Amino acid sequence: MAYNTPDHKDAVQLYARMGYASRGIVYLLVGGLAALAAFGQGGQTEGSRGALERLLAAPFGKVLLGLIALGLLGYAMWRCIQAIKDTDAHGSEAKGLAIRAGLLISAVTHTLLAFYAGTLIFRFGGSSGDSGGSGGSQGTVGWLFEQPFGRYLVGFVGLCIIGAGIAHCIKGVKAKFDKHFDMPESTKRWAYPVCRFGLVIRGIVFLIVGGFFITAAYHINPSEAGGTEEVFSALRTQAFGQWLLAFVAIGLFAFGAYSVLASIYRRINPGM
Repeated sequence: MAYNTPDHKDAVQLYARMGYASRGIVYLLVGGLAALAAFGQGGQTEGSRGALERLLAAPFGKVLLGLIALGLLGYAMWRCIQAIKDTDAHGSEAKGLAIRAGLLISAVTHTLLAFYAGTLIFRFGGSSGDSGGSGGSQGTVGWLFEQPFGRYLVGFVGLCIIGAGIAHCIKGVKAKFDKHFDMPESTKRWAYPVCRFGLVIRGIVFLIVGGFFITAAYHINPSEAGGTEEVFSALRTQAFGQWLLAFVAIGLFAFGAYSVLASIYRRINPGM
């Protein structure tokens, strides 16, 4: 009997699937904690960094963090391959190049998140006093302001985030992920509504975060930038804030489920 010898493509596929799963776990935590907080069950709204910190309290928390960090690095690697090799055939026209640039930005952000998870493993107690909501965004914006044309760089990043949000909403509404999935019809019936809802809600969160960045650029004030945790805080202050928070939290949980499903059913062709 002949056996196929694993090659680099198999390794890329494995790391990519680990990456989708790791991203899914992070969003399941973010959405789950926020939903508990919205319903007064003792939870706390957190950004992705804060959600990772929460894992330290779990049994084998450092082992879990290590696996997630490895997975996020794999996801970042896959994003780079998607952007450079154009594995999803986005093309080289303006729209395609914009999407591929977004993939590279995603690679950078997930690499930073992976390294943050790594620092938690080796930091006693794992608490920084700033659980990763505004700290990452405001720190990044502060650094950008120190660069030449920093104000415009911050505004450009905000526009990119808004563009990613619009793309997520369109992808969810039109179920554009279908062309990349190899999923049984029986699973699609319940999974696709979850995936579409999750993508749209994550897109809306990106739109709000992008707005924070543009506001920070306009006022030249890093403290006005923010991430997911600041979105939660802003929603709380609105009319029916508890229900808005719960709605978005469930949506981010659904996005986490979408990512986990992608780790199983997405077609991954490294094109290498």
